[in-house]
Amino acid sequence: MVKGQLQYEEIRKQRLEENKKKLEDLNLTHLLNNLRNASPKSSPVKQGKPRAIRGSKTNVGVRRSSRVANLPAPDYKGSNVEYGERTWTRGRLAVRCYKRRSLLHRVYASDEARADAVKKATKVQSDLDPEFPSFVKPMLQSHVTGGFWLGLPKQFCDLNLPKFDATMTLIDESGGEHQTRYLAHKAGLSAGWKGFSIAHELVDGDALVFQLINATEFKVYIIRASGSLE
Repeated sequence: MVKGQLQYEEIRKQRLEENKKKLEDLNLTHLLNNLRNASPKSSPVKQGKPRAIRGSKTNVGVRRSSRVANLPAPDYKGSNVEYGERTWTRGRLAVRCYKRRSLLHRVYASDEARADAVKKATKVQSDLDPEFPSFVKPMLQSHVTGGFWLGLPKQFCDLNLPKFDATMTLIDESGGEHQTRYLAHKAGLSAGWKGFSIAHELVDGDALVFQLINATEFKVYIIRASGSLE
């Protein structure tokens, strides 16, 4: 038992000596000592840049396109607001501008004024040629301000208007024409109706008579509501 332990110790020492000699031959002992003695260097702390404070009182010019740089600043509080509308006329793009009241000065019709306008519009409709289908449409705020969407009677649309989206021409009593976009799935007028409404200064309570004189043409008669309030 003792002899075996002595033999094991001798073998272990022999291997240590061999390993030490190999390290010296490879010059690794010197490198290992240098690594042990070398003190780690601390990395320098990067100084952060101070953040710019927002809300500075210094006025900075706003970058704008050269197309609008020389235009006057818009006045959102004025009594008149100008609206632009793009329309297509015989393949050419035309831009019409209209002026209308500020939304701060909306006109609200009384119940009496609204009913009176509808009554007069119904009388106008009764005098029209029955060969051409027609209907009466009272104006609401949503028709003449804000959204500018005009829904048409669903039954009238199903019986008389195209089953697909189409350009509808509105002809006023003076013969003026306005192109609008009819959306079949919504049964109403969208693009172009805004321009017609603004150009004719329609307000809440007015009543319109639409007479279909062609497949895509309406003759429009406007009956004003009296006694409306701003």
